[in-house]
Amino acid sequence: STSLDNPPPFSACFLCCTTHSSTFIALYCTAPLARATMTDLLPAISKEWDATVVKSLERYIEIPNVSPIFDSTWQENGLLDQACDHLMAWVKAQTVASLKLEKVVLPGRTPLIFMEVSATNVSCPETVLLYGHYDKQPPFEGWEEGLEPYKPVHRDGKLYGRGGADDGYSIFTAVTAIRALQASGQPHARCVIIVEGCEESGSFDLPFYVDHLKARIGTPSLIVCLDSGAGDYERMWITTSLRGICVGELHVQILTEGVHSGNASGVVPDSFRIARHLLSRIEDPVTGEVLLPELKSTIPESRRKQTEAAAEVLGEGSWQKVFPFVEGATPVQAPTPVDLALNRTWRAELSITGAAGLPTLEKAGNVLRPSTSLKLSMRCPPNVDPKAAGQAMKVALETDPPYGAKVAFDVQKAGAGWQAPELSPWLEAASAEASQKYFGKPAAYTGEGGSIPFMGMLGEKFPEAQFLIVGVLGPSSNAHGPNEFLHIPMAKKLTCCVADVLATHAKRQ
Repeated sequence: STSLDNPPPFSACFLCCTTHSSTFIALYCTAPLARATMTDLLPAISKEWDATVVKSLERYIEIPNVSPIFDSTWQENGLLDQACDHLMAWVKAQTVASLKLEKVVLPGRTPLIFMEVSATNVSCPETVLLYGHYDKQPPFEGWEEGLEPYKPVHRDGKLYGRGGADDGYSIFTAVTAIRALQASGQPHARCVIIVEGCEESGSFDLPFYVDHLKARIGTPSLIVCLDSGAGDYERMWITTSLRGICVGELHVQILTEGVHSGNASGVVPDSFRIARHLLSRIEDPVTGEVLLPELKSTIPESRRKQTEAAAEVLGEGSWQKVFPFVEGATPVQAPTPVDLALNRTWRAELSITGAAGLPTLEKAGNVLRPSTSLKLSMRCPPNVDPKAAGQAMKVALETDPPYGAKVAFDVQKAGAGWQAPELSPWLEAASAEASQKYFGKPAAYTGEGGSIPFMGMLGEKFPEAQFLIVGVLGPSSNAHGPNEFLHIPMAKKLTCCVADVLATHAKRQ
């Protein structure tokens, strides 16, 4: 019953949010949600990004501080410490009232940046926990000409380089948002900021830090995670679920040493063929469907509806724009774009991410190799137990191996997925208003195919907390691959959105 000519007061929008889902609001609410109840923070935040943030991010990109699972010498080379110290130096230079900054180091653990900021609204007794990480994925190969993983390059408003978007920007966004609120006289609750150095390795150090700091963390009523993705760069995207992950190595051995292929083929089975046979036990080689019942789950109807709304926002053929397909290639066959999105967020999918026992093409002779080893990365639905999934994979792969080959599947990492609790009306309304205010479009909701191990752990520790999971990893930003970039205009606007949500959280008492 509203229109642009006769917009409702904010209370009516708030009532709408309590009556209808975010899907309804994103698609059908035509009233402008951004009211003049909060200061427009974009000019000040944009100025800060241009003055100090981008320069500091450039230096951060230059540091090759890969996550510890990829660098066994991280303690000796000091690269994680170097990145941590660089980020802390920037924080110290900011004039954030009552900010306490500490580098916490437990024996044998990656350093953690811990910050506390007292509430400016003394009537708000609650705590907000903001999360990010500073460790990086390995550089990978295939960077475009002129681009390198540890060389910051600006092109068309994008800052290229490893770790800028995943997740170096997060500490800058968290601190800049709080500083902007203080400078504009807007309130915020007590804020705790945690920036870890182990996320890309599965956050195996983080539980020890959370237990060590639990008294100082308190019980947050709102948790803001700044390490997620986005469907485009035109609105704030809120993550509603994350897939889990089970990573392991499959080893297949048929001979004690390599032999002449002309002499042995036809008698000795090829170890790669045995590996293919074993993989067909857990995945349909034609469709890619994961076959194990332990890796299947029921998709909640509310998540289906949110996925349908996101697919409508993105439009037909959006996946060809997101991923760098070669000319003529197409995505996996699926009945609808919604099914493709659900494949990516709510269904198990297998990727082979590494191999051993295969010589390079230049060194490959006519030898029937003795063994093949493959790194298996299984993305699990949000509500599937990854440890149970790993055990099911182990049983399927190792039982009754073809030709009596020696087969072993060793699980290396199992991280749980996560499903967000339903957003409280105030948070749904604040998110919609902030996105409309700074992007000119309402917020959108989607699941993410990746994993953030910290979220599942926090969900268990703080079951009453609300979660705002956001990020800047939009189309072609290519975290973990070559040509990773940070979309700076989006990062600035997302910083503003986070600030507005923090202010609304403090005011709602």
